[in-house]
Amino acid sequence: MANTLFDKIWDAHIVQKVEDGPTQLYIDRLYCHEVTSPQAFAGMRARGLKCFRPERIYCMPDHNTPTHDQDKPIEDPVSKAQVDALAKNAADFGLTHFGMMNKKNGIIHVVGPERGLTLPGMTIVCGDSHTSTHGAMGAVAFGIGTSEVEMVMASQCILQARPKTMRITIDGKLGKGVTAKDVALYMMSKMTTSGATGYFVEYAGEAIRSLTMEGRLTLCNLSIEMGARGGMIAPDEVTFEYIKGREYAPKGEEWDKALAYWKTLKSDDDAVFDKEVRYDAADIQPMITYGTNPGMGMAVTSDIPTTEGMSEVEKGSFEKSMQYMGFQPGESLLGKKVDYVFLGACTNGRIEDFRAFASIVKGRKKADNITAWLVPGSWMVDEQIRQEGLDKVLEEAGFEIRQPGCSACLAMNDDKIPAGKYSVSTSNRNFEGRQGPGSRTLLASPLTAAAAAVTGVITDPRTLM
Repeated sequence: MANTLFDKIWDAHIVQKVEDGPTQLYIDRLYCHEVTSPQAFAGMRARGLKCFRPERIYCMPDHNTPTHDQDKPIEDPVSKAQVDALAKNAADFGLTHFGMMNKKNGIIHVVGPERGLTLPGMTIVCGDSHTSTHGAMGAVAFGIGTSEVEMVMASQCILQARPKTMRITIDGKLGKGVTAKDVALYMMSKMTTSGATGYFVEYAGEAIRSLTMEGRLTLCNLSIEMGARGGMIAPDEVTFEYIKGREYAPKGEEWDKALAYWKTLKSDDDAVFDKEVRYDAADIQPMITYGTNPGMGMAVTSDIPTTEGMSEVEKGSFEKSMQYMGFQPGESLLGKKVDYVFLGACTNGRIEDFRAFASIVKGRKKADNITAWLVPGSWMVDEQIRQEGLDKVLEEAGFEIRQPGCSACLAMNDDKIPAGKYSVSTSNRNFEGRQGPGSRTLLASPLTAAAAAVTGVITDPRTLM
């Protein structure tokens, strides 16, 4: 029988099926951060349980870590309590823990792939919706709830209903200045934030295959914003090249054996998906969001839509969104003044994102009205930035690099956007108050963020390339 990539990995991990119920699925890797793990550890203690396979679990703080003075105690008491609790829990349960200032620390979804902890064919879970990022390496990766985190700690298994499958194919070549982030924002603008609900998505087509590993990670990261359970890309030479030689990747004979298996991880030619969607890469331009969900996006050169043809319900939510953002239906965003620019998050905090940002700001200066937060996704990314001299390029243009963490993606640490201020952000969500109470977020790629950072206004990055 012809199988999809998803089927192959899922079926290889079934422990048992419950009649008319969920599947008991074996989990290869559990990632644990400080926000969704305390209750799970408390539950384990209450039941007197040990972790069943502690070597399969990796812990690190990221949401609450400040992006400056990480060598000093955290000032915010709630953040400090969560970060301290993770360190204690990891020690008590004998789990690997990359704490703050540890050279292996960073955002969990950036560290996993770059250290070779995330590998093709794996099942991966974390108490975080953006676990879908890891699917870029040909894994079945999805976010889970706190009670499920406890289930995996105790049994290395999880009960899951099997999702439906969808393939999104993007034909042709991407144009100048168009990145993986733009591809994701484009798809969401077409499919809405609920267009993939209930599905596990496989991305295919020439435009997808041409993406770098970093680009693929960005794309799969945003699957969740379309309502998908997860997103994945079949592993290929780009994937294998990326993994080879990384710290936790297989070595020697183990590598040869793994590689032979990984090469089988692709959807069969006649595999049938529950749903097929196709787009043309030529239709995708640099994108920006104008509303309060990631599906409210448009080409940076377009005008905000009008309410024409909307139902009363759609109209109501659209108008509420416009009011919050301080925008008018039908207006252009080009030339609109912004206050903050954020480069980072598990969406765009990788080395390639810093290279893209630096390519635009090189030889230019940061606009006076802009506060810019440039936050590497990990200490490894930080090191690469310095090795490649990008730090010098950025400093000469008036930017400084902060310490790794989730930073201004979500208002859980010090990096909050003030009420009413506009932020062009490379993160993944633009909900009301997501980057700080009353903050207004416009999601964009690192190139579009860089263009805003040097001009002080929303700018088509292609005009600076």
